[in-house]
Amino acid sequence: MVNNKKKTTMYIGMILITLLVVFPFIWMVILSLKTNSEIMSSPLSLPKSLNFDNYKNALETLDYLRLYSNTFFVCIISVVVEVIITFLSSFVLSRMVFQNKKIPKFIYEFLIMGLSISPFILLFPVYKINVAMGLRGKLALIFPYIATSISFNTLLLVGYLKSLPTEIDEAAVIDGCNIWNLMLKVILPMTKPVIATIVIFNVLYIWNEFPFASVMLRDVSDYTLSMGASFFKGNYTVDYGGIVASSIMIIIPELIFYGIFEKNIVEGMTAGAVKG
Repeated sequence: MVNNKKKTTMYIGMILITLLVVFPFIWMVILSLKTNSEIMSSPLSLPKSLNFDNYKNALETLDYLRLYSNTFFVCIISVVVEVIITFLSSFVLSRMVFQNKKIPKFIYEFLIMGLSISPFILLFPVYKINVAMGLRGKLALIFPYIATSISFNTLLLVGYLKSLPTEIDEAAVIDGCNIWNLMLKVILPMTKPVIATIVIFNVLYIWNEFPFASVMLRDVSDYTLSMGASFFKGNYTVDYGGIVASSIMIIIPELIFYGIFEKNIVEGMTAGAVKG
């Protein structure tokens, strides 16, 4: 009887949490079917009629093909480069032996410190660096995205690699494996769960990132998806319906992507905790 009460309480709690999480998206859908006057006068009420003009206006205003292609380009280049950099550095920090053990500890802590720094603080310094290096357009986004993701990637990869038995390395070396074969043919295949998690989180981060994009991008042809909603905000007027409709069309592919790879995220986040 007690267990049944606990299960009922747990289910009720889960339902309430799910409703709290889903409510903002449902509210966005409702707002996207309203006119601007309805949104301003009664934002919480249901629409008087199903009005898809906001979606039509968004499709006519935004070049989604270009926005998607720019976002995919930035995502692919950024994620590939940061995974390569982080895997190599994490391998060194977690699997190689240093004479002075304080060196890998210091480097690891230095990289992890990046998690405590807000990206908003970095906007102006990064902008000045890009100007000094002559970086413009999508390249001005790729390098900051790589740099700001290294801390999180290092946290996951180093923790996972440390959980792998060191006997694996010793056996591979005895069999004649050099350092590159050890990394690429032995250790890398074992890190697929955590690398999948890193890729998913970074793709979602880049997909939604707005502060850097709003500062670094000047040419409309370089705009990413996160900049799409800004088209509906003028100097004196705001098309709230267009903003919400465009935001939904940006979010839906992201939700599908997250739903497909949800299992990989759970496996990657828990892999280091259950091994060793």
